[in-house]
Amino acid sequence: MVKDPSPRASVLQHVSHNVRRLRQSAGLSQSALAERSGVSRRMLVAIEAGDNNVSLTTLDRVAEALDVAFSDLIQPGENRDPSRINELAWVGTLPGSRAVLLASTVASKEVELWEWLLQSGESYISEADAEGWSEQIYVCEGRLTIVLSGRSHDLAAGDFFVYPSNQPYAYRNDSDTEVRFVRNVVI
Repeated sequence: MVKDPSPRASVLQHVSHNVRRLRQSAGLSQSALAERSGVSRRMLVAIEAGDNNVSLTTLDRVAEALDVAFSDLIQPGENRDPSRINELAWVGTLPGSRAVLLASTVASKEVELWEWLLQSGESYISEADAEGWSEQIYVCEGRLTIVLSGRSHDLAAGDFFVYPSNQPYAYRNDSDTEVRFVRNVVI
């Protein structure tokens, strides 16, 4: 892949820098990381040079071999907030095809994937979940209001929000149209 100023080029630069930094911190040579990850040394050299359109599967294998999260490889050095990654991780061959890693969080037991629809004026009020639980919300259509500790967070279609759910929370649809969102409960 030719280096250019596009967002994809900046992600390749983050990956390049992070793989090299994490490999060196672990005291591994490129050959040792290749053996540990099952990724060829030639591919690792290209990744560290920032000139390779690497697959997500390959990055997963490298992350696992380095004992880090996938998100640690694609985030810029100054942005280490896993609840707000929002980085382009893959582009397809056809215009508009892409994958963006929005957020990441640690799961100790399981992750539940939910689709929610709230009609205009509807609300859902919840007690606090257990300690260590969190939620990831992605709004597909409409506007969603999430209330945490008395503070409202208004999300439009395309917005996402990650929060610890070991506190009372509520979902509200204050708009005139239906809201549809995806909810991941991380346990």
